Amino acid sequence: MTRPKAVIVVAILALLFAGIAAWLTLNYLQKETNKSKAVQPQSIVVAATDISIGSAISEPQLKVTSWPKDSIPAGSSADPKLLVGRVAVRPISNGDAVTEQKLKPKAGVPGSGFMTYIIPLGHRAVTVAVNEVAGVAGFITPNDRVDVVLTTPIPNVQNEKISKIILQNIPVLATGQITEQKEGKPVVVPTVTLDLTPDDSEKLVLGASRGSLQLLLRNIADTGPTDARGATIAKVLAGSAPPPATVATPASAPAPKAVKAATKRPPAKKTRVATPAQVQAPRTGHTVTLIDGGVRTTKEFVLQ
Repeated sequence: MTRPKAVIVVAILALLFAGIAAWLTLNYLQKETNKSKAVQPQSIVVAATDISIGSAISEPQLKVTSWPKDSIPAGSSADPKLLVGRVAVRPISNGDAVTEQKLKPKAGVPGSGFMTYIIPLGHRAVTVAVNEVAGVAGFITPNDRVDVVLTTPIPNVQNEKISKIILQNIPVLATGQITEQKEGKPVVVPTVTLDLTPDDSEKLVLGASRGSLQLLLRNIADTGPTDARGATIAKVLAGSAPPPATVATPASAPAPKAVKAATKRPPAKKTRVATPAQVQAPRTGHTVTLIDGGVRTTKEFVLQ
């Protein structure tokens, strides 16, 4: 091989190795760049305070913070304005990322109903209408627990009612209002939505159709059962009647005696039975007694 050819071959090989080295270097630098980008924080929206389930999110409840890019949760958002007004279907703690999975779907999307996300599996949501008194004057709120009292007439007993606790320790899912027509005018009626099993749902619906309902608000720590035997007006008034009034009589006057009225009946006729000694033989004569000057004389005349 001549010298010029050898120079050309060496130059070609040098260029080839240089290209390979450049490609390997570029590939290495690209991987390192990607790694550095992966650990670089990015801005996402998180909760600035605890957000309760069922509440609409307001702007003060959100904040933007840095989050490692490789661990950003799916469905996160970088713009808080896109999340304002959305309803939380799960509790969101302070500092947690606000993701689509924790929010009610937008209107028009299948499954956009809110209640369907918070009903436990195997349970049913039942809404009943109550008044201000039966609803504990508006103090009942979601996540409270209540007992349900039914007041209804006793079957086969006239003018007698009974009040009894038919459901105990029932979670409240939501409270609201509906509009009903009464005497041709719209009337706003408070409602309470309860979390019930299918069997308890049947009891509540039947009880609401046969009588009136009253809700009893429980202490948050009171979850035990109650021995409810029911109350009737006879039980309520038992032992509460005052003693009868007595009229004082003078000391000198004798106490009145009770007079028992008796019905007069004619005396019964007595039948006398003659004994053998009293039975006399047929008479055969007459006896006459004469008294003359103190002298007593008896004569007997025999019948012929």
